[in-house]
Formats: sequence, C-alpha cells, structure tokens
Amino acid sequence: MKALRHALRPLLIACSWLLIWQLAALAVGKEVKLPPPQRVWQALLSLAGQGAFWLSLGATLGRVLAAFLLGMLLGGLLGALCAFVPFADAFLSPLRAVVKATPISSFIVLVLLWLSNSMVPLFIALLMVVPVAWANVQQALGAVSPRLLEMAYVFRLSRRDKIRHIYLPSIRPQCVAAGTTALGFAWKSAAAAEVLARPEFSIGRGIMESKIYLETPELFAWTVAIILLSMAIERLMLRLLRFGEVAHP
Repeated sequence: MKALRHALRPLLIACSWLLIWQLAALAVGKEVKLPPPQRVWQALLSLAGQGAFWLSLGATLGRVLAAFLLGMLLGGLLGALCAFVPFADAFLSPLRAVVKATPISSFIVLVLLWLSNSMVPLFIALLMVVPVAWANVQQALGAVSPRLLEMAYVFRLSRRDKIRHIYLPSIRPQCVAAGTTALGFAWKSAAAAEVLARPEFSIGRGIMESKIYLETPELFAWTVAIILLSMAIERLMLRLLRFGEVAHP
C-alpha cells in the first residue's frame, strides 16, 4: 500500500498542476496568450510527426552533451590546477568571476561575431558549465583531510594511489552535485543561444519561429519537449553515476 501511494503521488501532483494550468487558460480566455494543456499536447503530437522536429531535438541534445562533457573536463582540470598551484588560482580566478557575472545574452551577442550560428550554442553552454565544475572540484580538493594525506605519506603511497584512493573519493560527491547543476545550466544557456543564433536544426529556432508566427501552442510544445528531454538526460546521468559508485566503491 505504501509503495502504491509512493507511485501515485507524482501522478496526482502532475494532474493537479495540469488542472491549475487548465483553469488559468480558461481564465485568460485567449489561446495566443495561454493555450490549454490539450492544445499543447496536440501541437506536440503534430510536431512529433515531422522529421525536422526530431532532427532539431537531436542537434540540440548533441550540442548540450558535447558542451557538458567538455565543460566538466576543462572545469575539472582548471579546478585541480587552481587547487594545487596558488599562482594559477590568483591569476585565473578573476576570469571565472567575469564569466559568472556576465549575462548570458551579452556573451551570445559577442560570440555571434566570432563563430558560426551552429557553434554559438555549444560555446555558450560550455562557458556556463566550466565555472561550475571548476569551483566544485577546487573546493573538494581543498577540503581533502590532511590526516589522509599524512597517512599516504607515512605509507609511501604512489601519486597514482593517492589520486585513486584519496582524491577521487573526496571529489566524487562534489562532482555529482556539480554535474547536475551544470547540466541544467547547459540546457538553459544552449536554448537561449539557439533562440538568438537560430541554427538550422535546433529547439531554439523552433521556439523563436513559433513566437514570430504567434503559434503559442507550438511554442509551449517546444518548451515541453526540451523540459522532458532535459529531465530524461539528468535521470540517466544520475543512474550512470550511481552505477559507477556501485561498480567502483
């Protein structure tokens, strides 16, 4: 019975929010401003019957995943460098502060002058992921217990063993948290960049064109598609990370 309640709870919450959406749409009374859920569902089904829709989803997904993986790798390397080399931390930390403080829209407009439209979303998403991974890895490495390092010195552990048995377990929880946050930033920033850059196949282009032609149900349908895709990829990433923790305790 408890398991049944646990399974039904998300369904009931989703139905409640759909009901609120439906009532809000009825109150507004204009589909161009707020379409009801059934119209958005119809628009989503209509889009799903078009090959360009799936090409757009695949292209956006490819850009986001490429930016996420490259950003986590680059951010991790920068975090490790700044954790172990104080001069590198002093020299590079202003750069990280500038990237974190500058609005995404400013970066998008600047990058549009330098790169092709299809590369802009990838670069912008990469730029948003790097500081998150950088800060988390640096913080995790800086918090490694000195006693563990002293023990490693006493037992004369090799550098490889230190990395494997001390540093990696210490940064793993931070990397999981950083990965979840960074993936969300990658989706949002890539979508924002696609809206402005409008590469040929992209979710952002679909959103922008729906807005231009006042196809509000389609605009909502594109938005629902990117939300569902983002949630699916995040769940898959968490499952893979948990499997990795079980496989390599």
